[in-house]
Amino acid sequence: MTRARAAVLETLNGSREPMSAGGVAAAVAGCCDQATVYRALHYLEDEGLAESFVLHCAERGVERFYVGANAPHRHWFHCESCHRFIDLGACRIGGLVSEFERELGLRVSRHTMYLSGKCRDCAARTVP
Repeated sequence: MTRARAAVLETLNGSREPMSAGGVAAAVAGCCDQATVYRALHYLEDEGLAESFVLHCAERGVERFYVGANAPHRHWFHCESCHRFIDLGACRIGGLVSEFERELGLRVSRHTMYLSGKCRDCAARTVP
């Protein structure tokens, strides 16, 4: 694995929350340029070493976020005001996934879930 790919992977695996490509690029700025980061992210995802999801944010538009594939499976809440991610903890929808499989004849191999809205702090600031 190249030095740049290793740096990107180490950054993802060390992060406590999903990272945008821009966030990864800022974290490894001394190692490689932004184009190299995008290529590394693509490679890592193709190799199963990273996973991504697309977030639709009213303020920032559409953005892809990445996590290291060796991280425990998590679900996330994204605050549309302060743009923090809040870890919702371990997956709690396994029963629902099993229900879909049983009722619809599906074989689910993976899923991604994130919720969007306002975190407790931002919601408290907007209450009249």
